[in-house]
Amino acid sequence: MPKTSPKTTAKADTKPAAPNAASATKPAADKSAAKPVAAKAAGKGDHVFLVDGSSYIFRAYHALPPLNRKSDGLQVNAVLGFCNMLWKLLRDMPADNRPTHLAIVFDKSEVTFRNTIYPDYKAHRPPAPDDLIPQFALIREAVRAFDLPCLEQAGFEADDLIATYVREACERGAGATIVSSDKDLMQLVTDGVTMYDTMKDRRIGIPEVIEKFGVPPEKVVEVQALAGDSTDNVPGVPGIGIKTAAQLIVEYGDLEQLLFRAGEIKQPKRREALLENAEKARISRQLVLLDDKVKLDVPLDDLAVHEPDARKLIAFLKAMEFSTLTRRVADYSQIDPANVDADATNSSGVTKAEGAAKTKSSEASGDLFAAPAPTAKPGDKGDKAASLKGAPISLAAAREEALKKLPVDRSKYQTIKTRAELDTFVARIHEVGHVAIETRADTIDPMQADLCGIALALAPNDACYVPLAHKQSGGGAGLFDAGLAPDQVKHGDAIDALRPVLESTGILKIGFDVKFTAVALAQHGITLRNYDDAQLISYVLDAGRGSHALESLAERWFGHAMLKESELLGSGKNKLTFDQVPIEKATPLSAETADMILRVWRVLKPRLTAEHMTAAYETLERPLVSVLARMERRGISIDRQVLSRLSGEFAQTAARVEAEIQEIAGEPVNVGSPKQIGDILFGKMGLPGGSKTKTGAWSTTAQVLDDLAEQGYDFPKKILEWRQVSKLKSTYTDALPTYVNPQTHRVHTTYALAATTTGRLSSNEPNLQNIPVRTEDGRKIRRAFIATPGHKLVSADYSQIELRLLAEIADIPVLKQAFRDGLDIHAMTASEMFGVPIQGMPSEIRRRAKAINFGIIYGISAFGLANQLGIAREEASAYIKKYFERFPGIRAYMDETKEFCRQHGYVTTLFGRKCHYPDIKASNASVRAFNERAAINARLQGTAADIIRRAMTRVEDALAAKKLSAQMLLQVHDELIFEVPDAEVEATLPVVQNVMQDAPFPAVLLSVPLHVDARAATNWDEAH
Repeated sequence: MPKTSPKTTAKADTKPAAPNAASATKPAADKSAAKPVAAKAAGKGDHVFLVDGSSYIFRAYHALPPLNRKSDGLQVNAVLGFCNMLWKLLRDMPADNRPTHLAIVFDKSEVTFRNTIYPDYKAHRPPAPDDLIPQFALIREAVRAFDLPCLEQAGFEADDLIATYVREACERGAGATIVSSDKDLMQLVTDGVTMYDTMKDRRIGIPEVIEKFGVPPEKVVEVQALAGDSTDNVPGVPGIGIKTAAQLIVEYGDLEQLLFRAGEIKQPKRREALLENAEKARISRQLVLLDDKVKLDVPLDDLAVHEPDARKLIAFLKAMEFSTLTRRVADYSQIDPANVDADATNSSGVTKAEGAAKTKSSEASGDLFAAPAPTAKPGDKGDKAASLKGAPISLAAAREEALKKLPVDRSKYQTIKTRAELDTFVARIHEVGHVAIETRADTIDPMQADLCGIALALAPNDACYVPLAHKQSGGGAGLFDAGLAPDQVKHGDAIDALRPVLESTGILKIGFDVKFTAVALAQHGITLRNYDDAQLISYVLDAGRGSHALESLAERWFGHAMLKESELLGSGKNKLTFDQVPIEKATPLSAETADMILRVWRVLKPRLTAEHMTAAYETLERPLVSVLARMERRGISIDRQVLSRLSGEFAQTAARVEAEIQEIAGEPVNVGSPKQIGDILFGKMGLPGGSKTKTGAWSTTAQVLDDLAEQGYDFPKKILEWRQVSKLKSTYTDALPTYVNPQTHRVHTTYALAATTTGRLSSNEPNLQNIPVRTEDGRKIRRAFIATPGHKLVSADYSQIELRLLAEIADIPVLKQAFRDGLDIHAMTASEMFGVPIQGMPSEIRRRAKAINFGIIYGISAFGLANQLGIAREEASAYIKKYFERFPGIRAYMDETKEFCRQHGYVTTLFGRKCHYPDIKASNASVRAFNERAAINARLQGTAADIIRRAMTRVEDALAAKKLSAQMLLQVHDELIFEVPDAEVEATLPVVQNVMQDAPFPAVLLSVPLHVDARAATNWDEAH
């Protein structure tokens, strides 16, 4: 059971911390510092919290940046992290989820009964860092200062004690929460037992365990026994990882049944590995299985939570010089910290804590969401703040209400003008542990952006703007302006000051469209770590319900109208860049943005838990930010000569088609004028289906022209042809060279994660996802995307993924079997529908089945299918009817999906993403029908989008594990494009294919196999 990172060991946990830490030798369950408290019998309705202390020490140490006590230089970052966690559990938990019983459990020694079973267990752990060792005893002192039981027993790991307390709590009808993210404790999760990661504010229940291991909690030990654990030196079965182990346990039920039937396994290597290492697997199971029958030194009833001695706690915190937490405890207990002396036992002897306790708090403007008001006592019926804290959805509502009542006060925003002021603000960030951030740049292209300022916010109305490169107004002309405005922090100083915050894994950065910030900062050598994206949280909660722009969310949630950037910058030829905005105007705009990001995050974050969307956010959205940021920075090479030739070809084609249009019209026509085209179509020619826009002009949208073209009219066909070739020329062959970055000489598209209801990504500046691939002209454009010399482009594309998902989700046995057998699905469909043998099937019959297969996904009508196949509408209608008769499950799926969406307003993908279609009950029949078709398609397209997102977040690590240097450059719907050295192409293809095909696992086990086609070539078209 790992309690440390690979770089650490619990061995040092037993070493003395410092000369003044003699109290570390107290008995394990010593609570002598606490007030005498009667034990409270734990029973039904109680909630037992058990903190995996040993694990948490190392997590806090590695998560928080180095923090030294000013008086003596002693590092105390792990102590601070531990104290903040304890305070959160005691004071900040929702009212219906606070502990009634609480204990901190540690490992007492590294030698346990498991070393008797397997002497090499945990034998390879390296020693703990030198600056962590003195903090072990101080953390135990912190636990005692909180008047909490500090538990450890020789011969057992903390996990075993936790398992035993959990069993006892459950037997009495109490609930239990294990404060840890350690995978070894996941075997204890049940309906009544959850895990809680305080650092990520993340709950781990049965779905999260299945997501990690591919099996429910009761089967976790079986999977671990097979996969082993290199950190703890649990041997397992060589060559079997978590994924394979889960598949085997799902198939055979448990370890013993698997080992008994190992000879039946078809794969030779896997069969031999299991037969040869059966005993290792059984030993491994003993090592990972927790002992829940430990004879406890401290009874469960003695863990009852009670009020700590506030003066003693303040004395300890002052000794540690934790000014912010000291103030919080003092405010809550209504004690003036100046009247409490620092604990001499744990103090350095140079007491500066009193002064620190009086410094400005990081929540000077008021933390609306921390402890209850000082005048209230826990459990008081009159405690309004506590009553607002309840279930996460109640917390979100309370925060929304509180923030609506707290108006934005721009007068409180600060302009940071010096490095010293910035250092002071950064120190406050370290104390608070989170900060909202907004970067300001002189261009919307993050690859070429120069940072002109950074806005930061710690609490509502507690925000600042750090100007870096604003220009001085007036006085400049020609190539030279008046230079930089005064009173700005030097760019290099700001980067130096903020780098520890931005790169810290222990400080949460809260942003909005964080990817822009990540790319812009990467240009300055900064890797943004540990972030939340308020826009993506809004997106995962409310996709399809409205705009996710910050201005819209501010209005929606708080009724607040933000300052408009457009009013500062202007428009047209006189539009300013942000560095030209005067600092006194840039500060309120930018600081308000950071403030509003924080407020929106405060309201939306609890909804993730309340609406069971945490897994979707944590697995489908947040991890993709850094992946896409790296892809955008890499870019892709283009061949300008190919584009130049194509531009000439398209110009000739457009001229020819325009001449044909003039001839059909019988008069001069401005082909680019919708008004003239409409007058000719519906006025002069009198074609059917004409409708007018609000301006009174005839509508000539693509849909209108498509409908007319499908009816056989030449004029709209030629207009569509001219528009298409003209768009290819203007949007791609002429425009792409203008996007070439002057530094990298590559094209860098920008991806948007929150742009579609289904989870599909979109790309812009330039848009590389709308290049038509079903036309010869579109494929020609792809030839211009090339690999650099010595490399190939690899295109990996999911084959018929939405059809496969249709078979899976609608549960169509004949389609599922066809995919499992690797049949030509379109030929199989044709054979099923028309009774034609697959062998020797006419291509026309297959083409019709293919049109129906793909058309069904998008709700194709008889009219559309008739025009696509060039047949009578009655015949097309008969085909569709026959299709549904042959595959009745598809019709049932469509009907069930529409009904579900009508009842709930959304549909879900297999991975839990919600796609909202609130207009599915619209009174307008065409609007209603559109939403019905969209809902049906969303479950398929959205699940496909989720799958490729999961693949993208895994493929880089998989390539690195194989020491391959392929780089992912583009994502286009169901396709990923990589640039690969020539010598590595053969090794790269199977890695990419395997990751993509296994992407659903372990969250979803598909019964229909996914298939990925992967090819390499010198340009994109040949590779596709």
